[in-house]
Amino acid sequence: MRTIIDTGLPEIGQPFSWATKGGGMLFTAHGPVKADGTIETGNPEKQIVLTFDNLAKTLQAANSRSENVLQVIVYLTDIDDVKLLDKIYKNYFNYPYPNRSTVIVEKLVVPGMKIEITVSAIA
Repeated sequence: MRTIIDTGLPEIGQPFSWATKGGGMLFTAHGPVKADGTIETGNPEKQIVLTFDNLAKTLQAANSRSENVLQVIVYLTDIDDVKLLDKIYKNYFNYPYPNRSTVIVEKLVVPGMKIEITVSAIA
């Protein structure tokens, strides 16, 4: 059975839930969504930080924490942003790090959006 987590993040008009929990697992996906529901399309650092801030907010809402994250899949539109991602990532996760895959894609759902993540964690 699926339980929806109230993350406090804004509705953005798409048919999905920010986070779901079931079977002892938490599943969530994030991008650079601002509090007003718009997408940050500015510099990559700002987008990456906002995306991981949204994840942190979601983990807290689910009574979880970064140590419970098992896997992170990162979608980036620019391979040159991987080093920046690695630097910022260490502000949100400590060693031993969760499993991670970084995929370089041509584009994401909103023009100018440079990052999206999917995360699986222990609930």
